[in-house]
Amino acid sequence: MTENILELRGVTKYFGNVLALQDVNVHVGAGSITCVLGDNGAGKSTLIKILSGSHKQDAGEFLIDGVPAHLNAPRDALARGIATVFQDLATVPLMAIWRNFFLGNEPTKGWGPFKRIDIAQAKKVAREQLLLMGIDIRDPEQAIGTLSGGERQAVVIARAIYFGARVVILDEPTSALGVKQAGVVLRYVLEAKARGIAVIFISHNPHHAYLVGDRFYILNRGKLVHEYAKADITREDLIKAMAGGAELDALAHELSAANKK
Repeated sequence: MTENILELRGVTKYFGNVLALQDVNVHVGAGSITCVLGDNGAGKSTLIKILSGSHKQDAGEFLIDGVPAHLNAPRDALARGIATVFQDLATVPLMAIWRNFFLGNEPTKGWGPFKRIDIAQAKKVAREQLLLMGIDIRDPEQAIGTLSGGERQAVVIARAIYFGARVVILDEPTSALGVKQAGVVLRYVLEAKARGIAVIFISHNPHHAYLVGDRFYILNRGKLVHEYAKADITREDLIKAMAGGAELDALAHELSAANKK
């Protein structure tokens, strides 16, 4: 049985009088990919912010390794091994790949006033860690902005894993990418899973989610409306469930009638 690293039990979140999440239950296993699906306004962003320590739930429990967790800031989540990769990637395009890999956490050598960045070690580590993700960079001095969108995603994922992440939350990682680059990112997501990392894949794209996911949660207007293991649902049924099923059938009927006019 897969060990649950993270678990949400009955989590509810208000913003004033607006109910953003209502009684949401999610569990995330080690070495698995948990997909959270929903359209804009479904509550995905609020869920990310609770998991990453940016927001606290108003009701319910957030457990890490089976123990109730109280995160006051994103740094608390990072200290517990939870890293979030947002759509903007938090990279500096004109800086070298190795500098982006460490971003203030560079290895040093020497002591006291003679302490300095160990550039050779930093480049070596960055290159080795990216190789583990399947990226062979020729020159770590290359500006990260020259990499493809998928490769930049891989750098950020590898960085999170190197600095101790046990859970990596990916916020719409394929939304701004073409078909080929989306495929590259999905391959890196599977690489992270193979290394025992728990991946939370937040998306509005059921096609991409189904290719990599082990479990699927569908949010709609802050409520968890469906939960499936991959063995229990086809891609077509997942798409239909996310689209609302009956609503999709009604829309298809309406459009068919309109085309006949």
